[in-house]
Amino acid sequence: MKVILKADVKGSGKRGDIIEVSDGYAKNFLFKKGLAELATSSGVNEINQKRTADAFHRAENVKALKELAARLNDVGVTVPIRAGENGKVFGSVTTAHIAAELEKEGFEIDKKRITLKEPIKKVGTYEAEIRLMEGVASKIKVNVVPL
Repeated sequence: MKVILKADVKGSGKRGDIIEVSDGYAKNFLFKKGLAELATSSGVNEINQKRTADAFHRAENVKALKELAARLNDVGVTVPIRAGENGKVFGSVTTAHIAAELEKEGFEIDKKRITLKEPIKKVGTYEAEIRLMEGVASKIKVNVVPL
């Protein structure tokens, strides 16, 4: 019997999957617990339409993130911070500082997406990587200047 899963079922499949199961398993377990419904042609059509719509939206999201990464590659950020006479920063420049400066430039980037190779503890120019999603990243220049 073909059924459409309404929820994830361990050992059988994930929500939205169309699977073939025995009649007893479907009637006595899946249907009783509300984990599945009978796979009708309209139900299968609906699932296929949802999958194509999800794939389209995912592709649009990836496209938008790649465009954002391309725009970020040209961006340099200046972070003013208190520093001593020899250029040593009081504390360090964090990803939160960089995210705040990017927001001033018009880019809404979460601080968790920004990675630094080493902590920034001196005045100078550094490179930071912004990972928007797996496989989509960009590098920006961070210029640290004393206040």
